[in-house]
This record gives sequence, C-alpha cells and structure tokens, in this order.
Amino acid sequence: MPVRATKRGTERTRFDLDADVLICGASFAGLAVARELRMSGAKVIVVDRYEIGERQTSACGIPTGWLEALGLTGAMQQTFPELVIHSPHGTARFPLPWTFSTFDYRTLCALLAEQGGDFQFETATVVSRTEAGVRTDRGEIRAPIVVDALGWRRVLSDGAPIQPPDAYLSRGLEVHPNGRGDELEIWIDRDIIPAGYGWSFPAGEEVRVGVGSFIPHDHVKAPTVALAEDLHRPAERFQGNWIPHRIREATEDGVFFCGDSAGHCLPLTAEGIRTALYFGIAAGREIADVLGGRQTRTSALARYGAFSAAHRWQFEWLLRVQNWVPRVPPRALAPALSVMASRRFTAWSFNHYLAIASPEFITSR
Repeated sequence: MPVRATKRGTERTRFDLDADVLICGASFAGLAVARELRMSGAKVIVVDRYEIGERQTSACGIPTGWLEALGLTGAMQQTFPELVIHSPHGTARFPLPWTFSTFDYRTLCALLAEQGGDFQFETATVVSRTEAGVRTDRGEIRAPIVVDALGWRRVLSDGAPIQPPDAYLSRGLEVHPNGRGDELEIWIDRDIIPAGYGWSFPAGEEVRVGVGSFIPHDHVKAPTVALAEDLHRPAERFQGNWIPHRIREATEDGVFFCGDSAGHCLPLTAEGIRTALYFGIAAGREIADVLGGRQTRTSALARYGAFSAAHRWQFEWLLRVQNWVPRVPPRALAPALSVMASRRFTAWSFNHYLAIASPEFITSR
C-alpha cells in the first residue's frame, strides 16, 4: 500500500522532497505508471491535489477484459453484453463481441494503488516545472524522472495552455441518481444535443445519466437535466469534466505525459480510462527500464513518444468520424445504425476498436 501523507487545513505543512520518480496525478494514468514501478526499488512519489479515489470525473465504464487482466474486478458494479443506441427514428441493439462494465471509482483507485507498492503519496497542487522537478503549493519535489498525468490542462508543458471553449475539448456532465437499470444506452439526437450524445450507464445501485458535446461552446447542464427527466430519474449529484479529443505529444522537455495530458482519450466515444491505463503502463515500463539500468532516460522518452505517436492515426480516424456523425441526416441515422448492428459488422468494428488499446497489452511483457 502507498504511504499516504495527506495534509489538510492546519496540517497542510510545507515540504522539500527528493525522489527517483515523481508522478503528478493519482488517477488512472498516474497509478498505472506507479504499478509498473512496484518492483524497481526506487523512491516513487505520487502527488495529487485530491486524495486517491476522491474525485470521480467520468462515467467509469471500461471493457471488462481490462478489469480482469489488471485484477480489478473487485471494483466492478455491472456488466453489459450489448449496447443500445437510440436515434430520433429508431433504436438499434449492438451485440458486443466483449462485455463492458461499470465500476466504482474509489474502489478501483484503491486496488490499483495497492498494486503500486510502497510509493509515497502527497496531497498538493502542482503549479509548475522547476529546473530539478516541480513546484507545488506545499513546496518543491525534485526528481530526475517526472510524469504529468494531471489531466487535460497539461500543467507541466512549456507550450501555450489549452483552454476551453476554444481548445480541442469536448465537454460532458452527468448526474448520479439512485436506481437500477439493465441496459447500457446511448442517445444520438440533435434535440438532446446538436453535436454529441446522451448516455445512461447503470452501476449497481445508481444510474449515471449524462450528455456530452463535441462542441465545447455548447452547454450541457440543461440537456442533462432534460434527459434525466425523460428517463424519470432525479437530476442529482452532478459531476462533469472537459474531455480532450485530439492526441498530443506524449513527451516534452524531459517529461512523460500520460492520459488526458497527452490527449489519450478516444474521440467519438470519449473513452479515456483504458487508454490512460494503457499509456500509463507503457510509460511505466520504459521508466522501469531506466531504473533498472537497461536504458537511459533519453531513450525511454524517445521510445515512449514513438509508441504514443504510432497510435495517432487511430485517434485521428475516430476524430473524423466524430466530426461526421452530427452531419448525418436524422432520418438516415436509424437505418445506418440498423445495418451496423448486424452481429458480423459489430464483431469486426468493436474488435478493431478494442485493439487500439487491448487488454492483451498488460501481459505482453
């Protein structure tokens, strides 16, 4: 288990720390990096402004194979063998060639942190880079290897900050009413949102209902409330986030970027959990080889950067589809979905989609 040193209020003391590896961000990507360093013997510090598992920012759904391969099934809440997509003129059911599961965020983060071994965890807000590490609101942490897994703001970048609503970001908002459901549902309907979709993800004793917009200028609160009302669910316990929909460079000025900070969120579906885990594991493996004397930090940065860049065409292809979907005439959408819902096409398309970040990667080394 990580050694936790959360400081709040009057206990939020100053520090001045050194580490072999500093991981900024304690969600999916950051914890995946730490997992790969558990046998390295290095001093690893993970820092985040929130406690581990404290702040959920997604609908928390993932292909079940990832939970199984990572030994995280203890966080699983509900599993679905098909996807139901509604359009203004019909509903199509997609039989999935693999199942999709919702999970509890806090539980999954705790389980993943346990796999990271005895890293040191500090609660602090990362402010900027320093010559030797990073500056936080509690002091400096120095390390020769630094990972930015802090999210779409890309805090440790020297480039111009990406800011909504003009950046390459989608926006999403959901409510978490108590209740139960049996179907994983998506709505593609311009009456709900002009460019985007709505969703309903049952998760045990609650149902996560939300709306996402590919156009960051479009507000999503009113559509989210309206969709919840249509489903006879109370609009309560809101959570939302900006979602990157363009892949970015995965290394910069000696820093490894993982998850949303590198745009590792799949356009069209806004699925970013398994990609955060996938690229976090990849970065962690390269860093582990540095710690083990098998390569230099420079070669690790180059290898990881090339690994991420090799996936760029898949992300860009999905972005083209994302831009195309809102242009489809509503009356043409239902028959198109009906054709695509055939078992043969669904197996082909969803297996190719899963292959972008396959759970087989976990055991590939």
